[in-house]
Amino acid sequence: MHPVSKCSLELIEKATSSLLSGAIVAFPTETVYGLGVDADNQVAVARMYEIKGRPADHPVIVHISKINEVDYWAKDFSKYAIALMRKFWPGAMTLILPRSDKAKNFITGGQEFVGLRIPSNTIALNLISNFIERGGHGIAAPSANRFGSISPTSASDVSSELGEFLDEKDLIIDGGKSEIGVESTIIDCSRALPRILRLGAVTEAMIREVTPIDLDNDLNEIRVSGSLTRHYSPKAKVVLDREAKPGEGIIALAEIPTPAGAIRLAEPKTVTEYARSLYSALREGDTKGLKTIVAITPIGDGLAAAIRDRISRASA
Repeated sequence: MHPVSKCSLELIEKATSSLLSGAIVAFPTETVYGLGVDADNQVAVARMYEIKGRPADHPVIVHISKINEVDYWAKDFSKYAIALMRKFWPGAMTLILPRSDKAKNFITGGQEFVGLRIPSNTIALNLISNFIERGGHGIAAPSANRFGSISPTSASDVSSELGEFLDEKDLIIDGGKSEIGVESTIIDCSRALPRILRLGAVTEAMIREVTPIDLDNDLNEIRVSGSLTRHYSPKAKVVLDREAKPGEGIIALAEIPTPAGAIRLAEPKTVTEYARSLYSALREGDTKGLKTIVAITPIGDGLAAAIRDRISRASA
């Protein structure tokens, strides 16, 4: 375990100094907790990759605080990309844009694109803004967990999973439970029309209100976070949409009863609550030592589709 620190103005200043010195700062966002480093610092980025066990060719998302900061990292992006920024930033949307010469291979995974996001979480925004005011340009921050495992939605999740890998100079900022609970929507803006590469809280219907979209879902030519077949995975085996047996965990909307002998891990009343509780329920199943977790997936589009995507990858 690694100590966690409740957020304060003093802690934001300390965390900024830590980032500028090359240390790691885990911090809350509205989606999940991020494992942050100075995106210009190759040594710090390499250490973050090592702690996560992340493949070097798997890119990370750079977090910024204002739209005008995009120009440092990206170039020659489309008018629809600007429209999406203005509509959904700050928020749970990552845009994949043609990279500038400032976006190095060590954050892009060697690709000619860079992923950028402005989070809406107040702590994250204050940290990023302060970091940039003091000379930084962006914080590279994938989810604060080992590569392929369950994303963290609390500071204690980060501490329990990564604490043994962190040094005294590193920080974990406690900002409470993540509001959304699943990762950002990722949108490829390298084509004539945008296409959704990862589902999230910014839904297809919301995007269509701004621009038409490209329905091509072939990811062979581009690598993004969360695109592997198996991802977001607990130690327990996750199975979908069948009745839970005695001794198995179950995650389902509250309207679905718990079968006799099954262990209820979450009973959210809404799809929004389902997303917020999903990862913590999977972690609880592992904490309880369960061998199998049954997830009854929500129906519908939007956030329900994002939940089904995460559970499907967890079960692969």
